[in-house]
Amino acid sequence: MSEAPIQSRRNPKIKLARALLRHRAARREHGQFVVEGLRHVGAALEADAAIAFLLWAPQRLTSPFGKRLVTQAAQKGIAVHATTPEVLDSVSPREHSQGVLAVVHAQPARLAQLGAASHPWIAAVTAPQNPGNIGTLLRTLDAVGAQALVLLDGGADPYHPSAVRASMGALFWVPIVPTDWPSFYAWAQRHGYHLYGSSAHGTALYNQIGYTKPAALLLGNERQGLTPDQRAACETVVRLPMRGHGTSLNLAVAAGVLLYAMQAAWEDTPLA
Repeated sequence: MSEAPIQSRRNPKIKLARALLRHRAARREHGQFVVEGLRHVGAALEADAAIAFLLWAPQRLTSPFGKRLVTQAAQKGIAVHATTPEVLDSVSPREHSQGVLAVVHAQPARLAQLGAASHPWIAAVTAPQNPGNIGTLLRTLDAVGAQALVLLDGGADPYHPSAVRASMGALFWVPIVPTDWPSFYAWAQRHGYHLYGSSAHGTALYNQIGYTKPAALLLGNERQGLTPDQRAACETVVRLPMRGHGTSLNLAVAAGVLLYAMQAAWEDTPLA
């Protein structure tokens, strides 16, 4: 940490961090993403995430907590690079950074790493379009004690800055599993998962059925919902009552209602 602060916006590490924040192609190419701000960097350190390096601006990061984060990163053997505030600000699209960010290696999981014993409660969503919804869903899964999020058939980038911020650190604790629907369905059958879908065409109210583990909550994307094949694959398809003029809820909001209904159904049984 005693090296001279980076003063050039053209420094390779600055250019890399800027590209990772702004371009999905860069995140795919390097297998890395950026975590900004005190709370988020702190969550990455707490979870022992695979941090490639940390950038900080000593003139801006003046709080004791912020300084402890930098010291903690250095003690973990993470490369720590000081910059000027102006250089760090050039990385982020925000007007002023909080004075610290980390470049982190993305570590998506594989279906083969999941199973009914270790991951008895998961959610799967088909091609979500809004990265903020992915982050919020991760945060909710962590809150209720569910163990994984499966992303089916592409969609938004779970390492987009909006997803990272919305997850509030949950992406470091909840495995993210990208796969396709046929592979997921075959896996779920093989491991004995009960599939519960959510759709306006559902035959049962969300809070009036029993849920059995191992369980997977299956969600469609924001535009089209579940496909007919996905609805047919579910043990039960539930619906949320809509009493106003709208016909649907935001994906992340609907998921939150459903996940807490599942938790309530198991409230007398400790969650795994």
